[in-house]
Amino acid sequence: MVKARGYAVLTPKTDLVPFEFDRRALRPHDVEITITHTGICHSDIHQGREEWGQAIFPMVPGHEIVGRVKDVGEKASKFAPGQLVGVGVFIDSCRECENCKAGLQQYCAQGMTGTYNTIERDGSTVAYGGYSNLIVVDENYVVSVPETLEVAGVAPLMCAGITLYSPLRHWEAGPGKKVGIIGLGGLGHMGVKFAHAMGAHLTVFSHSERKKSDALAMGADDFVANPSDDYFKKNGSSFDLILNTVSVDVDLEKYLSLLRLNGTLVLIGLPGKPYQVPAGVLLGKRRRLAGSMIGGVPELQEMLNFCGSNQIVSDIELIQPDYINKAWERTVARDVKYRFVIDASSF
Repeated sequence: MVKARGYAVLTPKTDLVPFEFDRRALRPHDVEITITHTGICHSDIHQGREEWGQAIFPMVPGHEIVGRVKDVGEKASKFAPGQLVGVGVFIDSCRECENCKAGLQQYCAQGMTGTYNTIERDGSTVAYGGYSNLIVVDENYVVSVPETLEVAGVAPLMCAGITLYSPLRHWEAGPGKKVGIIGLGGLGHMGVKFAHAMGAHLTVFSHSERKKSDALAMGADDFVANPSDDYFKKNGSSFDLILNTVSVDVDLEKYLSLLRLNGTLVLIGLPGKPYQVPAGVLLGKRRRLAGSMIGGVPELQEMLNFCGSNQIVSDIELIQPDYINKAWERTVARDVKYRFVIDASSF
């Protein structure tokens, strides 16, 4: 066993507190990582407050992890001590299904093994996440991080970043394509940076005019706050791709009307209630309503390489561990530009 320190939620809906626990001893293909930075994802809060159903406590959250390799198992060959690496939303999968073999482990037919709040595939080991000073992960679920990137800003790429990169790549955002991003938050701001770097013409839709300067500085070509009915009429059938990053109820019919023939609206956020979508708005222009969830290990590595080439990182506020509970409150209140990252060296 390897002794670890971090912060944990001991019981549902309580504050996080300092917590000491054991990581598993290195297996042949494992990598032990000294964590330097961990991002705070809103899903950490949902899980810690048991808002998504029954959870496992005590819980060490965190699935946006960056650090340096400390040690490797006797058969591990992909990484070496000292190398800068990352770990994302999952740490294992069945490895045998069609999706896993295609590098789409996030869609594992048996279910991916989450980085925390889950039991590992041995059936007994509790998976603890990245709000800690170290983690032990199978090398096949670890990715290399370019040394040229500002490390703290890399952490949110492991979830927020890949969540936006994957649909932009899948639906071929690029030159000649008109892309819309609904929401400029922790997810949306990453979509703006990626779509701009890919060469697409980008419009940001937001509830707040105050975010206009940020959106334009990140690469948006247009910014629309609280689009009017007149806007939807004048700009109908003009977008190739729209990504909805918000988790609140929006009128999807209006945004679907902005899509041209064969256009796609992708759902990324998780609203509290089902959307209502009239079939007619889809049928008339062969429009598609789709969903997307993070990315597989190969795509995660592709994204990091793309970020290295284009110097893309998340806009963050770096905090110390004793500020985590306050950061959770501010995340719920949407009071962050645009992602909190924990200085894990202080654990």
